[in-house]
Amino acid sequence: MEISTIAVIGAGTMGRGIAQVSATAGFHTRMHDVSRVALGRAVSEIEKNLRKGKDLGKITEEQWAAGQQMLETGTDLEELVSGADFVIEAAPEDARLKVEIFERCEAASPAHAVFASNTSSLAISELGAGLSDPSRLIGMHFFNPVHIMRLVEIVLSPATSPSTCAAAEAVALRMGKETVQVKEAPGFVTTRLNALIGNEAFWMLYEGLASARDIDKAVKLGLNHPMGPFELVDLVGLDTRLSILRFLHERLGEKFRPCPLLEQYVQEGRLGRKTGRGVYDY
Repeated sequence: MEISTIAVIGAGTMGRGIAQVSATAGFHTRMHDVSRVALGRAVSEIEKNLRKGKDLGKITEEQWAAGQQMLETGTDLEELVSGADFVIEAAPEDARLKVEIFERCEAASPAHAVFASNTSSLAISELGAGLSDPSRLIGMHFFNPVHIMRLVEIVLSPATSPSTCAAAEAVALRMGKETVQVKEAPGFVTTRLNALIGNEAFWMLYEGLASARDIDKAVKLGLNHPMGPFELVDLVGLDTRLSILRFLHERLGEKFRPCPLLEQYVQEGRLGRKTGRGVYDY
């Protein structure tokens, strides 16, 4: 199946990043959000990233032009997916919301359209519970920042068809990504490992073992990670990390029980860079 038009549902951090790499890859890209303000903010961020990428020589003139010319936005979901060959959902990690989105997309999109979720932890089969044909649904877990991070986890549910998998692989490849295939399981590979590392770092801080900066420094210099666990959680959001840990704790047991210090920070509104304060102040 030839894929020319991609609809991205959600204009948050991940949605706008996916829309950016989709447009620069030459796909006609339609980005949806319920908020026009969010869409305007997303377009401004994409334009800033494209200018920076062009100035640094990271993207070509053609990619820079495509990133602007191949992107359109709108608040009418049914209208945006009506001609889409491939739909990537990047809504908040709320299973009910995602199920509703896919039901609406299936009703409004062409019969050949493939559906993908950017969920970082939820079961793909559960998200497709309302679909008449769940074989068209797959997981595509992108990483933040999308235009820089090269990996996409391709997550297969028991119902995902080989043709759906092939379409997702082709889209990721054209976006310049490398892929790994993962069977459906809570947290997949990367989220499950990151959750353990990040939660353990909070326990170390909670117990007074070392300062946040020294824990981050130890992980970067001793384990060769590009970011420390606290730098990373401030980037992705403490509330997002807590939600994932609670889900994994429910599904996989006590080793994923969230550290009380993480819960305290979230209750205090210390959510990371997006609020100006997380583990660190910004």
